[in-house]
Amino acid sequence: MMGVTEKKGESLRRGLEPRHIMLMAMAGMIGTGIFKGSGDTLSIAGPSVTIAYLVCGLILFIVMVALAEMAIAFPGLNMQHLMYKAFGFRVSIMIGWLYWINWMIVTVVEVLAAGSFLNYWFPGVPLWLLAGLCGLFIIMINLFQVSLYGEFEFWFAGIKIGAIIVFIILGILILFGVIQGPNGPADPVKNLFGYGGFFPNGFGGMVSALLVVIYSYGGSELIGLTVNEARDVEHVLPKVIKTVVTRVAMFYILPIIIICSLMPWNSVSATESSPFVQVFEAVGLPGVPHLMNFVLLTAVLSAGNSGIYATTRTLYAMAERGEAPKFARKLTKRGVPLGGIGLTAGFLAVGVVLAYLSPNQIINQLMSIPGFTISLVWIAICLAELKLRPNYDRLPFFRMVGFPYMTIIGAAALSLIFITFVLNPANLVGTLTCLGIMTFLIIISFYIRPEQKPATGNTSSDDD
Repeated sequence: MMGVTEKKGESLRRGLEPRHIMLMAMAGMIGTGIFKGSGDTLSIAGPSVTIAYLVCGLILFIVMVALAEMAIAFPGLNMQHLMYKAFGFRVSIMIGWLYWINWMIVTVVEVLAAGSFLNYWFPGVPLWLLAGLCGLFIIMINLFQVSLYGEFEFWFAGIKIGAIIVFIILGILILFGVIQGPNGPADPVKNLFGYGGFFPNGFGGMVSALLVVIYSYGGSELIGLTVNEARDVEHVLPKVIKTVVTRVAMFYILPIIIICSLMPWNSVSATESSPFVQVFEAVGLPGVPHLMNFVLLTAVLSAGNSGIYATTRTLYAMAERGEAPKFARKLTKRGVPLGGIGLTAGFLAVGVVLAYLSPNQIINQLMSIPGFTISLVWIAICLAELKLRPNYDRLPFFRMVGFPYMTIIGAAALSLIFITFVLNPANLVGTLTCLGIMTFLIIISFYIRPEQKPATGNTSSDDD
């Protein structure tokens, strides 16, 4: 277990190389939120959604720095352990299960999105069947030892990062007339400002889009779960964190500006194929939409792959202290949490059933819920840093600048956004679901007793 040397096959292995961590962190925020959810954010806020992505990107940076600082100050403790150390058992179990539920929903959404992208080529095949096949595929990948999982994710992440870069380059070439499609050149000024202006739905529209934007960024904090399976984490984490704002600009703001420049924002469909595919269809470049759809399929499979990693490791960490069922401790001979993967597979099956019952609305309905849950998790990370900073043996070399003011700003901004979500009637389903989940977690936290305290370090054996 974490913090204890155990026999081979009885503990999580340190099989993630620095390059795995770097790519996982870079790609953690690239999935359905941008490739599919960008259609929703554009319909809500128009071109002004770029401001929402920038604001949330700055908040994300604060959260990531806080998490990395604590991970370095307390070596061997992952995010779940840090919650325990900061707030004790009851809050830890609520945050842990909330994070697990968040990632479980995200994983289901990614798998359903993968099925929807396959629908682009196989319109006659039902969504539930295609999603089920995609879910089975990523479950099989996660049954390998963590080093092989990291290798799969490294290449998956590389493909989708490459896709974003190629999209940006092609978009710029089209905008400057170097490449011209059959449908003629785009008029970027008219597309950006001629259909209701940059704020077509007012400032309130931009604020309303924050829900999907935060969902989109959820996943970057995944590095907080990798510290027990990563090598040389003290050097890798700071490098990853320092590139957050750059990644936000490259992976979100630039592509959205390009999409809004190449086609009117109000012509982007939130229910059909990805806006990344629609924009090339609108320009009329032959073959490119199919290639982009293939890359997007790979991207959401990657995000789903990360989701299974997150859910199983979170569940394993909680099971160590009796916060989750004992079967979640069960590991394969390769050190993979078999019990957690089994439970995750069961929830993926539920997602497939929901896709059978409501194929047209299920993705949009589910995508609103993680915006609530990830906001609460990020608030908890900021508050944990405020609580734990006085308990450091010494200040780590990488830490929050302007502490405690920057951390307080991050927590306050997230709290304000969360309250805005709850008070918006359009988010009624997500609000009721989130409040119902929190009520349930508060109740069960009084009935579960911890079996042990969290680890204080990590000396688990390396992967062979």
